Amino acid sequence: MGMGKGLHAGGSAVCNLIFIFVLIMRTITIILALFLLYSCKSGLADRDKNNASGGKDAVPEFSGKSFTYQELDGQNPDGSRGIGIQKGVTRRDPSDVIKVDNTWYVWYSKVTHADVAANEQFLCASGYVATLWYATSHDEGYTWVEQGKALGVGKEGTFDAQAVFTPNILKFKNRYYLYYDAVRPTPGNTDDLFENNSTTDFTNMGVAVADSPDGPWKRISGEPIFRYNPDGESFDSYRVDDSGLVIRDGRIWLYYKGRNLRDGRGGPGHTRMGVAFAEKPEGPYKKYAGNPILDKSHEVLVWSHREGIGAYASLSKTLEYAPDGLDFTGNPIGIETLPRPIAPGAFRPELTETLQYGEGIKWGISMRDPGGPYPYLVRWDCDLSVPETCHEETGK
Repeated sequence: MGMGKGLHAGGSAVCNLIFIFVLIMRTITIILALFLLYSCKSGLADRDKNNASGGKDAVPEFSGKSFTYQELDGQNPDGSRGIGIQKGVTRRDPSDVIKVDNTWYVWYSKVTHADVAANEQFLCASGYVATLWYATSHDEGYTWVEQGKALGVGKEGTFDAQAVFTPNILKFKNRYYLYYDAVRPTPGNTDDLFENNSTTDFTNMGVAVADSPDGPWKRISGEPIFRYNPDGESFDSYRVDDSGLVIRDGRIWLYYKGRNLRDGRGGPGHTRMGVAFAEKPEGPYKKYAGNPILDKSHEVLVWSHREGIGAYASLSKTLEYAPDGLDFTGNPIGIETLPRPIAPGAFRPELTETLQYGEGIKWGISMRDPGGPYPYLVRWDCDLSVPETCHEETGK
């Protein structure tokens, strides 16, 4: 009997120890679970905070990237005309690239030097005697076939009577809009020539419309839809160029570069980017009160990225990001990415279809030899796309 009681007592003690051990382990498990839950929420909150305020953590896909380039044929193997180097021809300042059905489209400035008068030959490489042409691809931009002229110069006396150049494209309510920069002959020039001076040769923007990317294109107006600022103190008091287009919050956001009249011949080195808003392509456009929004941005390349806007600032050679599409400087990215593309346009599906989340960019068309003698177009590649997991996290 005594031994039985001893065994019973010993068994109870063991059971009590096991119970206490299990209780302790459950408590530890609960504490760990709560800790992990808190850490996860804290991490998501930090990520959302970073995304909201910018900074490199908001766009990790920008880090460690570089641009690569591929020469394009000037004359394709089948005898068709390409958009690569061609003696006696300038092709420069390409638009963004769009895809319609199974065809990719790009627009650009073109000058056939033999068609230009002797006293304007010095303008051939710069494009200030250009018209707008376009090309198509059926292999995702590796081979291009020039299709012809999209838009010529305007009538005598109009803002675009000298040259139309640096196009960009947007599909809006099932129609296509071709934006372009333009100049007229220098006011007061007795030979009706364009001098490319730094005092009176202002630039403005126009837009043409078509039901198809193949045209025909019709000017919306004989007047500019977007003008330089006559206030000499403004950053865009001399030139407004290089439209970059985004549909955001149901409005058209027109990003552009501006040059100040006071900067004179040194103006290109002081170019900055601004933005304006409109309800429809023909405007009216209201310039953002906080302009300029990005320094060292001589050529405008912008795209929808995550919840915000990505940009490449050509003078600083850096990738930039604004979570709200406006504030590039509050928490700057400033990731140098080389070798620098010249006047690049990107393949941007968002220009022809509605996207709820910015997917980023991967490739496009840029320029070589802008100073001549014969500027031409090349393909660039740089994977700046947003990882698929980010789309899943946001449900977009």
